[in-house]
Amino acid sequence: MGDNNSPPGAPEQNPDHDSGSKPGAQDDSSIETLVRKFQDSMSVSKRHAFWETQPVGQFKDVDSPVTPGFRKMELRDVPAVTRLLRNYLSQFVVAPDFDEDDVQHWLLPTENVVDSYLVESPETHEITDFCSFYTLPSSILGNQTYSTLKAAYSYYNVSTKTPLLQLMNDALIVAKQKDFDVFNALDVMENESFLKELKFGPGDGQLHYYLFNYRVRNELKPSELGLVLL
Repeated sequence: MGDNNSPPGAPEQNPDHDSGSKPGAQDDSSIETLVRKFQDSMSVSKRHAFWETQPVGQFKDVDSPVTPGFRKMELRDVPAVTRLLRNYLSQFVVAPDFDEDDVQHWLLPTENVVDSYLVESPETHEITDFCSFYTLPSSILGNQTYSTLKAAYSYYNVSTKTPLLQLMNDALIVAKQKDFDVFNALDVMENESFLKELKFGPGDGQLHYYLFNYRVRNELKPSELGLVLL
């Protein structure tokens, strides 16, 4: 079982897992093996922020998100989500300046492109929290069982009332419901606070950010960056 501090629905740890196990101990055609191979492939020619990977199939015992008021974003939510994002992103050294048109274009849910969810207070109906991830499938070559790995990538997340750990735990649950195989995240913004607790596996690659016509005095820490490149 997971540790006592893990949120409801957090993936179980496998005490028998041995990272040094011999090749061939696991079926090379299993989706779990393919996910790990996919994670390894992400370590090539990247810089600045580490990729983290979570096989969402580990969420086996939870049928729905645990946060009251957690639901899919709708068109009517654009103004509230815009306010949340603008306020949250203002704390970072580099971040986009979203207006309502941007939010509608980039974050309104579109099947097989982007998924966005929010928390609406059952009492006040205030929109207090927001999370999102985009879809980027990868082709699997030379495998007779699977042809595509369906990967989710954490996008923009804002936590004001719901703890970010719990919010992202719910995001993993809905990703599992939508049949994603793996969930990825960068360590930008405040993501570092949930990666280890939710049992993400660290990648050893890095990602370059190239900014043109933008002066940055010093090299940025990932936590100072409020930008996710789509």
